Amino acid sequence: MKGLFLVEPVVALYAFSSFLIYPLVQQYVYRRLWEQLTNSTYPVSDNTSRCGENNSSSHSSYHEEVQKQASLFSLYSELFSTIPSLVVTLLLVAYSDRGGRKITIIMPLIGTLIYTLSFLTVSYFELNIYLLIGSSLLSSLFGGLGTFLGGCFAYIADLCEDQSQKTLRMAGVDMMIGLLSGVAAISTGYFLRAAGFNWPFVTSALCQCLILLYAIFILEETVKKVPADTVNLDGSPQSSALRQMVYGVYQMFAGASRRCRTVLVLLILIFISFSFAYVGGMSLLTLYELNEPLCWTEILIGYGSALSTTVFLASFLGVMTFTYCGVPQLLIVLMGILSVISGMVLLGFTKTTLQMFVVRVPMLLAIMPFPVLRSMMSKIIPKSEQGALFACLSFLESLTSNVSSAVFSSVYFATLAWYPGFVFLLSAGLCVFPLVFLGVVLLVGVDVQEDKGPEPDMSGEEAFDEDQNDNKPLVS
Repeated sequence: MKGLFLVEPVVALYAFSSFLIYPLVQQYVYRRLWEQLTNSTYPVSDNTSRCGENNSSSHSSYHEEVQKQASLFSLYSELFSTIPSLVVTLLLVAYSDRGGRKITIIMPLIGTLIYTLSFLTVSYFELNIYLLIGSSLLSSLFGGLGTFLGGCFAYIADLCEDQSQKTLRMAGVDMMIGLLSGVAAISTGYFLRAAGFNWPFVTSALCQCLILLYAIFILEETVKKVPADTVNLDGSPQSSALRQMVYGVYQMFAGASRRCRTVLVLLILIFISFSFAYVGGMSLLTLYELNEPLCWTEILIGYGSALSTTVFLASFLGVMTFTYCGVPQLLIVLMGILSVISGMVLLGFTKTTLQMFVVRVPMLLAIMPFPVLRSMMSKIIPKSEQGALFACLSFLESLTSNVSSAVFSSVYFATLAWYPGFVFLLSAGLCVFPLVFLGVVLLVGVDVQEDKGPEPDMSGEEAFDEDQNDNKPLVS
């Protein structure tokens, strides 16, 4: 049977199955902690908010204590799963340049399936919720979302020769993740209301089994593996896998011209600083919605998560429109960062349900910087080192995401009593850093364009020819 070079179905089902349970993690932990701390059942209501049912001081103190313990649980979970996931991400995605891309897709799928089944076991048998931290640690040994996305983006980079096609396909992956996660989130609310926590976990596990079968037996490999008995160019036997991985990441920087290396580092700094600010702020959104004065029910949380998917769709349409209109890529990144700043500032002052829904509007272009920056970096890296590039990006993205979640959880814990919305204002403030790095790249790009002539095609090995690149621009 001939395989398919379509990774998008894997991304779509992975997003649906993962985000079918991700919104449940905080809600499940929140309910279990409520029962432990108050010795009472969690208040379930058909109303849009639970806050109006009991406004007593003791009830408010319960909310505050549960919020603190839930944020600490999130912090511990992130810390224990971060390091293994980061190491596996760096090694697997870098190794994919020689060992094939499919391993970076299959391994995280196995880890996610283990985590889902562990969560189902804890929920069904009502085991200690802190076992979930152990399951997070175990699943992280197979990689995580960063490993999966790094492999998928490297897979797409192998298939796409045209720069605009590469940008659009990467933006399409981000959009697919957003849309399917929204569908899953709104389904989760009704699942939870109708059948409890167990059925979403069962559904997610079945979807993950289906994806795993597709990835193993149908998805075609894009990288031809090097035979084990081959020798290197210098005549020495083929080096170990670990040495190859380290060498690939090293060569990506060492083999580049000075100007290429400078622009690459600046683009990476924009990527990780923006990711830190955006992911950190969004990671506390569910806890903020559960807290007073919103006190959202699971149905409203599902609707809010589903509405957030319009951000992914609008960002994809924005990237597609601006790309076809010839808008400079760095300007697209700038618009995305400004979109996040405006949305986070409004989130910091949101107190009503209507405001919580409306505040998504200013953030409609928030995802645009991610695919554009990935495409720009892929443009100046040769094809033989795409895996090394996306290994670095996935490693740094996972690191910043986990660290930002831990940092923002700690800040939320410390500021909960006097101003819960402070974390969103902090997120907006931290967006100053990617703006500064973006300004530096713009200055470098404009200077080169003005002095050196038209923009070249930076694909392939030409991007690393210093003699050719000294007189050509790297960014548009």
